[in-house]
Amino acid sequence: MRVVLAEDLFLLRDGLVRLLEAYDFEIAAAVESGPELTRAFAELKPDVAVVDVRLPPTHTDEGLQCALRARQDRPGLPVLVLSQHVEQLYARELLADGSGGVGYLLKDRVFDAEQFVDAVRRVAAGGTAMDPQVIQQLLSRRSAAEEQPLGRLTPREREVLELMAQGRSNAAIAGQLVVTERAIAKHTANIFGKLGLEVSDDDNRRVLAVLAYLDHGR
Repeated sequence: MRVVLAEDLFLLRDGLVRLLEAYDFEIAAAVESGPELTRAFAELKPDVAVVDVRLPPTHTDEGLQCALRARQDRPGLPVLVLSQHVEQLYARELLADGSGGVGYLLKDRVFDAEQFVDAVRRVAAGGTAMDPQVIQQLLSRRSAAEEQPLGRLTPREREVLELMAQGRSNAAIAGQLVVTERAIAKHTANIFGKLGLEVSDDDNRRVLAVLAYLDHGR
């Protein structure tokens, strides 16, 4: 699996390269700036990109902007964002097209190698890997008091929705909430019914559809 990595801090970039190579990823490029990332996307056609939000020359949102442009040129390109902060506007834009694998992890909340590697693999396979704090901030934009579909969800259904958005399977959600998988299946059906979304066997596409729906209030 070929990875393009964008991180401007040398020690972190080198550490990520060594970590991914230890788990049999091929590092197609490890770059430190927006222009280098743009060239890598265009020339190397990676299987997945791991991208810091803030890169030279602007040190603002250069990395995420490059990733969004790359997904316009190549719809469905898997992108895992690493950041110290939740950039809500661009996080929503990244999620909104509903195609391909996407992830958004906060650097100071990645606690072990297997967690990070699992996230890269999940995104590369077309799934989602969202930090719970990112999901909380995106979902909190819709108050339950507002006349929005999200306001129809029970507290338990919101909890299940947030775990779904992290890329969890029904079995994993059931394990975390200490309930049966059948109960989670029922909650999932209720969530999609209340949001007016068709239930699909493809969990990843369902999650992306829910996130896009919540973002645009459709």
